[in-house]
This record gives sequence, structure tokens and C-alpha cells, in this order.
Amino acid sequence: MSKANLVSLRIITADIKRLVQFFENATGTTAKWATDDFAEIITGSFTLAIGSTRTLAFFGDRVAAPASNKSVIIEFLVQNVDDNYEMIKGLTSDIVQQPTTMPWGNRSLLFRDPDGNLINFFTPVTEEAKKKFA
Repeated sequence: MSKANLVSLRIITADIKRLVQFFENATGTTAKWATDDFAEIITGSFTLAIGSTRTLAFFGDRVAAPASNKSVIIEFLVQNVDDNYEMIKGLTSDIVQQPTTMPWGNRSLLFRDPDGNLINFFTPVTEEAKKKFA
């Protein structure tokens, strides 16, 4: 059996233009649109795919529901989470946690995107955490 490599996470949304614009602004990355119903935010290490509810027709009924995630945190490594905090406050009022240093050595900012998905911007601040992402 071959090893599986995670390369993408896809969010299904009822308002793709709004969600793509949010992530473009939050990440400073321009989305690549494949169709009016599918776009990707491509970073150096990962792709965040965003699909409209119309893309669900390819997978079958009730396979996914937009704006219903309560168990996944989408995490982005950023240069300085405190610098990003001011920018994020301009994009959403749904700040879950202001920048806080976590016991495992990352300084984290938790907020929700327009669909309610939990997003974590983090910066390693301890030597051990920095080594992990070097």
C-alpha cells in the first residue's frame, strides 16, 4: 500500500464568491478559479479548495452540508500572528481567541470565516515549536 499525502482541504459553501474573497483577504493569496463553482487558495505547502454547493451533485445527495463544521480547525502558519490580528479584525467580528501563547509553543489567533469554520493563524514562538516548522 502506498503512503497517502494530504494536499488539499475543501470547504463547501452556499456563497462561494464571499468565502473565496474572505480567504484571499485573510491569506494575501489570489485564488485560482477552475469554474464559477470551484476555486483554490494555493499556499506553499497546502491548497484550500472552495466549492459551491452545486459541486455536490458529483458526489451524491447529502454528502456534505455548507456552514456546518464543528470539528475541524483550518490552520495557517503566519510570520507574526500579532501583526495579522489587526487585519483579521477588519475581516470578521467573530474572533474566538485573541493571540495567545499555547502550552505547545505556538502563539495562536482563532476566528471564524463567514461560514462559521474555525480558523487558526499561528506563529511558533518557543525554540521547540520553531524547530518543528524550520
